[in-house]
Amino acid sequence: MPRKSRTQLIKPRIREILSQELPEGLVQLLPKHWVQIGDVLILPLREELEPYKRRIAEVYAEVIGAKTVLRKGHISGEFRETNYELLYGRDTVTIHVENGIKYKLDVDRVMFSPANVKERVRMAKVAKPGELVVDMFAGIGHLSLPMAVHGKARVIAIEKSPYTFSFLIENIELNGVQDRMTAYNIDNRDFQGENIADRVLMGYVIKTAEFIPKALSIAKDEAVIHYHNTVPERLRPREPFETFQRIAKEHGYEAEKLNELVIKRYAPGVWHVVVDVRVFKQ
Repeated sequence: MPRKSRTQLIKPRIREILSQELPEGLVQLLPKHWVQIGDVLILPLREELEPYKRRIAEVYAEVIGAKTVLRKGHISGEFRETNYELLYGRDTVTIHVENGIKYKLDVDRVMFSPANVKERVRMAKVAKPGELVVDMFAGIGHLSLPMAVHGKARVIAIEKSPYTFSFLIENIELNGVQDRMTAYNIDNRDFQGENIADRVLMGYVIKTAEFIPKALSIAKDEAVIHYHNTVPERLRPREPFETFQRIAKEHGYEAEKLNELVIKRYAPGVWHVVVDVRVFKQ
């Protein structure tokens, strides 16, 4: 069943059940949108619904078919960790299938944004068979698994968090790309490879500029770097490329902007942007 029509059926059923139990007026405050990762549901709940949150979560789980429900929180910290409240169920580990890729993760502790799906699909298309990709912030393989599975690229995936790294290893095996994907549980600044990558992934935000010198050292001449960062609306369109270009020049590289895409709104007035940059050694 198409997602839209299924959602149109789900909402009335949820309201029908909860209208029998919630005080008058609160039914209209029930979430109209939610995020589903595998069989785990992430539900935004208003404060007015606090006394009924567990029953609401139970009903959503039963109607939608989820094993666990988390209350939407915030993603923060070096490892982009989540901060959710467990409302229903116990098991937060799931396998999310998207574009033919299996992503195993702990939704309660590991960041995965369904809103980034277009970029994950795009990475599957830009990768070329046999080229070497270095993913500096691999996570569970968000961006690099599509490149290995669909693009047939060779991938070096670097992930600093030991917990997230455990899922990266599982996902490489789940998707059968052990022959062309190698993972390292280290800080990417400790990675020894230089002048080796045809393509570099920088799927991080906020402080990504600090890692540009390392990306340049990993990249070959004329390599493409996919540079992600968060940018206030007032600084666009000159940023984030202007900062990348300046740092590249300081390290003896010229930078050519090939493409720029907005991934999603990160915060009010702030956008998550990716710039595709080709770099040339001077």
